[in-house]
Amino acid sequence: MKQFFKFTFASMLGFFLAFVVVFLFFFFMVLGLASFSSKKAPEIKKHNVLCLNLKEDIPDRTPANPFENFDFNLMKVKEKIGLNDILANIKIAKDDKRIKGIFLDLSYVPAGMATIEEIREALIDFKTSGKFIISYSESYSQKAYYLATVSDKILLNPMGSVEFKGLSSQIMFFKGTLDKLDVEAQIIRHGKFKSAIEPFILDKMSEANREQMTAFLFSLWEHMLSNIAETRNISVDNLNIYADNLMAGTASEALANGFVDSLVYRDQFLSIMDKMIDMKRNEYAFLKMSNYVKSNKMQQVLKQKEDKIAVIYGEGDIVSGEAEDTKIASETMAKAIQKAREDENIKAIVLRVNSPGGSALASEVIWRELVLTKAVKPVVVSMGNLAASGGYYISCPADKIFANPTTITGSIGVFGMIPNMENFFKNKLGITFDGVNTNEHANFMSTTRRLSDFEKNKIQSYIEEIYDVFITHVAEGRGMTKAQVDTIGQGRVWSGIDAKRLGLIDEFGGMDAAIMEAAKLASLEEGSYSLIEYPKQKDLFEQLLSDFSATVSLFFAKKELGEETYVYYKYAKSFLEMEEVQARLPYDIIVE
Repeated sequence: MKQFFKFTFASMLGFFLAFVVVFLFFFFMVLGLASFSSKKAPEIKKHNVLCLNLKEDIPDRTPANPFENFDFNLMKVKEKIGLNDILANIKIAKDDKRIKGIFLDLSYVPAGMATIEEIREALIDFKTSGKFIISYSESYSQKAYYLATVSDKILLNPMGSVEFKGLSSQIMFFKGTLDKLDVEAQIIRHGKFKSAIEPFILDKMSEANREQMTAFLFSLWEHMLSNIAETRNISVDNLNIYADNLMAGTASEALANGFVDSLVYRDQFLSIMDKMIDMKRNEYAFLKMSNYVKSNKMQQVLKQKEDKIAVIYGEGDIVSGEAEDTKIASETMAKAIQKAREDENIKAIVLRVNSPGGSALASEVIWRELVLTKAVKPVVVSMGNLAASGGYYISCPADKIFANPTTITGSIGVFGMIPNMENFFKNKLGITFDGVNTNEHANFMSTTRRLSDFEKNKIQSYIEEIYDVFITHVAEGRGMTKAQVDTIGQGRVWSGIDAKRLGLIDEFGGMDAAIMEAAKLASLEEGSYSLIEYPKQKDLFEQLLSDFSATVSLFFAKKELGEETYVYYKYAKSFLEMEEVQARLPYDIIVE
């Protein structure tokens, strides 16, 4: 008994000490993050070169969650800036006399192609001020190089390289794994191209899927080549030859073939910068974009106008209920749209959509709120990297739809997936199921047995009905017939270029273009309105309380699996969490 109390007391003491350590860690982290977030605006010197480093992911808006910006490995806050602040501050820098030019510090850029496209267009507009843009890196990834081609000069380390090889997209197939586990994926779908389910029933691409992916990738590649050819004075034919033969892999090849202007070390780059500004090193400063953003935000708070345009952000999978910024939750989004609709000071709404789709029911709830809003004030949609399937569902009622040439959109189709795990439980775990029902189909959609033919037909009828509602909404929103929508629907994915040709979008452009169009439709003069963002982000301590455990869990998952494997884990997990009927992009497209 003495030993029992001894071990019990030791366990309790250990638990208490662990609790105290975790509490103190959390407490001091809160103080540190609170201190970081409450710092006054940094002082901006008289002469500056604005530094833009894009090595972190770029969400559509700067996250308020302090843990999302915290690097647990290095125990410091990362500088993660949203696309909204990047674009706004490039625009401010254009007319800011303190900013002499922009330095693009590029190597690897993980952002999506449409995000890069918007930043590239903003930089092109910046150059109309007569100010310079210069790029320097020890190496350039393909997307980083595409962005760098907007520069007046592209500089590279003498031992560096430029990745230029063409675009590739790869899909992971799980059929072999499911077969080994004795799990049957029961699929019901509408759409020749609705291939979201292919990874679970095939071990390679279907011909229809290969057709749409090939068309999509070539559309993106041709757009990129056209822009690179224009800024670098290299023909498209030669660019394709260089890509086929990997003729930018070394610094000397990159220089000889016109990809870069000079091969220099960093100290030489700084000397070139001195000459471009015509100043000595101590007469100007390199200004971080994060500090510039913080300084300008302090000023913007003091410049609020009575008339406003609401920018409503929808990023992530579309789900029912409430959720945080990483998902488009129907209840959260509906409340935000309703609030913007009922606010008399808000004259127009811009809906920013960056989503592969998701729940058909949740999409319908959001669609309805937008239809009600469109009846009383202008609604303009700005599509980000992707606005496909359910993402297009919620976009189609808008007065105008803007997208980038590299936006992934379309995928107008519906599917349902119900796993049959009967043999998995029986053969792998030795578990069987039995029970009683009051009616013949009381256990309809159970995952512990196969669907009957009657049940499959019933689900198919649900799918057909939802698809008909989907194409009806698109036809009404885009001024087409249902037959026309069905022809370009069937679950097929389109690039922004093809989407404009087919009438699925109205204009090329990013958030700025969409906001300007919303102001025009609301008869607002430039400078007469301010922007207000929805859904409202939580304040610091609300975020700390709600997000700490989730973010720490995410950190350890990524650390254990690795960033690349975590992407696949997240992909499989999202399918397991799906509601029965989905309007979703066929797969997560990662273009490299």
